[in-house]
Amino acid sequence: MATLRDIQRRIQGVQNTSKITQAMKMVAAAKLRRAQEAIVAARPFAREIKALRRHLMAQVDRTLLPILDERSDQQSALIILVTADRGLCGAFNTNLVRFTANLVENEYRDFHAQGKIKLLCIGKKGIDFFSKQDIEIVEKHVGVVNTPDYTVSNQIMSGVIQGFLAGEYDKVQLIYNEFKSVIRQRIIAEDILPVPSEPMEIHVTDGHEYHPYTQYIYEPSERALMESLVPRSLDFQLYTAMLESNAAEQGARMTAMDTATTNARDMITELTLRYNRERQAAITKELLEIVSGAEALKNAR
Repeated sequence: MATLRDIQRRIQGVQNTSKITQAMKMVAAAKLRRAQEAIVAARPFAREIKALRRHLMAQVDRTLLPILDERSDQQSALIILVTADRGLCGAFNTNLVRFTANLVENEYRDFHAQGKIKLLCIGKKGIDFFSKQDIEIVEKHVGVVNTPDYTVSNQIMSGVIQGFLAGEYDKVQLIYNEFKSVIRQRIIAEDILPVPSEPMEIHVTDGHEYHPYTQYIYEPSERALMESLVPRSLDFQLYTAMLESNAAEQGARMTAMDTATTNARDMITELTLRYNRERQAAITKELLEIVSGAEALKNAR
């Protein structure tokens, strides 16, 4: 049975933990605000560059550009996994690595059996998990997610594109957590190489077909623009994924620390109640001993 001193020590320990989790929640909230501002600033450009790429791809023969070549006989694949560098953010990292592991075991089962599936890990938690698995990690990047930098994403994606063009892998997929709200993140798995086809939508009204895109005349040619535009759009796609992952991580950590703080306060309440009961029982016991002793002395006379 725990003594009063043991209960006091537990209360003090939980109080200290509560202060830490509360401070971490406040820090995560401040970082989340900055991360949200970065996402809001980046999304319009990402949307427009993707629309321009879609418009050009509808007019260009895919076979003319190696980066657009949809290889019919795919033999290998690369997965770019974006996780956090730290924990204490709920199931943020666990869900990502579990999703990726299931994807490898199911969709890429044949590649995995032949050793043709590789990983590019951005974030320490993904590295820690898959370093213990039988999957080759070709690149490891730590300390770049909390402060996303377009220069870093450009360097990473340049190496990925070179590997794709050299035939090191026939398919590249990007997996990350998309920020939806403070309490909700969504795992995104999108194909980035070869650049997926995005056909133009055609609307039919009164028997007439209407295309949502204006047919522009480009200078230089559409192909020259695609050769420059596609790598830049992929760089920014990875940069946006890092921004989304950073915001999602801070939101998950803020929620986890808020829950931890609430649980700590509930535990303090329970321990305080237990302490008071034990203290009352001890006082009652001492009173009984005093009364019994006094009664014994009275009878002895």
